[in-house]
Amino acid sequence: MSNNISDADVVGEFDYVIVGAGSAGCVLANRLSEDPSKRICLLEAGGPDKDPLIHAPLGFGFIPSWSPVNWRFETVPQKHLNGRQGFQPRGRVLGGSSSINAMIYIRGSKADYDGWAAGGAKGWDYDNVLAYFKKAEDNQRGPDSLHGTGGPLTVSELRFKNPLSKAFLEASQEIQLPANDDFNGAQQEGMGFYQVTQRNGRRCSTAVAYLNPARERQNLTIISGAQAERVTFNNKRATGVVFRQGKAQKAVKAAGEVVLSTGAFQSPQLLMLSGVGSAAHLQTHNINVVHDAPNVGQNLQDHFDYAMLRKSSSRDALGFTPSMFMQGIPSLLAYINRGEGPFTSNLAEAGGFLKTEPQEAEPDIQLHFIPGIVDDHGRKKHLGGGVTCHICVLRPKSRGSVTLDSKDPMAAPAIDPNFLDVQDDLHRTLKGAKIVNQIFGAPAMKNVLGAPLYINENPDDDALIDDIRNRGDTIYHPVGTCRMGGDDKAVVDEQLAVKGVEGLRVVDAYIMPSLVSGNTNAPTIMIAEKAADMIKQAAKTRAA
Repeated sequence: MSNNISDADVVGEFDYVIVGAGSAGCVLANRLSEDPSKRICLLEAGGPDKDPLIHAPLGFGFIPSWSPVNWRFETVPQKHLNGRQGFQPRGRVLGGSSSINAMIYIRGSKADYDGWAAGGAKGWDYDNVLAYFKKAEDNQRGPDSLHGTGGPLTVSELRFKNPLSKAFLEASQEIQLPANDDFNGAQQEGMGFYQVTQRNGRRCSTAVAYLNPARERQNLTIISGAQAERVTFNNKRATGVVFRQGKAQKAVKAAGEVVLSTGAFQSPQLLMLSGVGSAAHLQTHNINVVHDAPNVGQNLQDHFDYAMLRKSSSRDALGFTPSMFMQGIPSLLAYINRGEGPFTSNLAEAGGFLKTEPQEAEPDIQLHFIPGIVDDHGRKKHLGGGVTCHICVLRPKSRGSVTLDSKDPMAAPAIDPNFLDVQDDLHRTLKGAKIVNQIFGAPAMKNVLGAPLYINENPDDDALIDDIRNRGDTIYHPVGTCRMGGDDKAVVDEQLAVKGVEGLRVVDAYIMPSLVSGNTNAPTIMIAEKAADMIKQAAKTRAA
């Protein structure tokens, strides 16, 4: 079987074609182009990362939801969230979601990766992946047994800490929650300030950290505004990628490998559009089947999140307030001249990892505190100041899927996180909300908070559950739709090669067998660092 195209459509031939210049794709472009004998092509559907709101850390909170740097996906109606459609923002720009995220640097727990290995993902245990976390990292705290320096990705302390974030942590201590000054250290449990992917007070996306240093290499070609339509095959070997740039359909050939790094939603979509997926599903869309892989798009996992919102008259509360406007010009000048001040804030400055019950072996919820009101992903605006605390379940049991809604490559996939399908996820969210209410009720916070939005100050369980179902949604960590493993149901093997075809790998968060306990950007970068070494080694083996 062949789904190739004529040579007349081809604009170039390369050793490696990488689809997606996001958190993983930028890493791969840098590492694979280190070998000047290899020709690398990087395709990105979005444009350059020129928007100043991307680079000023506080700016991401002001990027409008309709911005072209955001894919602005929506889920199918969620049956356990009163039929609401969830919002799934993803980066559509060089750097991908690392260009629009909150820059929080979290690896997850040791048990996450040891669990991957125990489940059949050989070579992905914590001791093995730690080396790649350290390779990527330039931690401003300096090197030690768990942290690296000299890597492309700058990991730094926050240059500005809002007084309300400090009050939140003080209140946490007042109710006897443990403190933690390094969530990527010996243990994860506790409350503290997050480290961030910032350099000199500016965002350090993977476009900044990895792609910019490699741009001038003669063997690296970056094509932006290029939305992939399908991978081409000769029999079962990947031979290139067809993409659309403006109104023109073009293609690139891959003499070595095609690597998909387009995220948990679009990578399974692109595989299915290319004929790799459930044969029955593909046939309903009249797509020729290259390989019957029923589990492509299955196993979708995401951190379900519930945000508790409170009004605040504090002059430190961010929002549409006189004090914020008065501080605007001095704060902007501090940022421009010295890389300091409120514009360097990532908004979600403080938080932590907690056990909802003492007998839990690991923390099961994560908190993100914001000294401002962020309602409905920032799409719903409120006058006046306030605070937000997000509660997310770290290891959700619910599983969803990504399927095709249409064979049109320009159409969005059908995204179904299936949030709260397993009651345990709801119960842990509820217990987390009660902990946050305790923090809000402690003296350090109680004195600066006003009325809550949507619910009463001391809600009962039924009121909290209703509010969770009415407003809960993602905290932007979808993974797992092209699961890695040694079993027959895994989509990719431990080398991240797609099973059943040749010359095709997937490298991104969607290869995770299970969701890590925390933010997913740092683990995605680690995955790409490790994959780059695998790809290089495979090339050496073929040449030998």
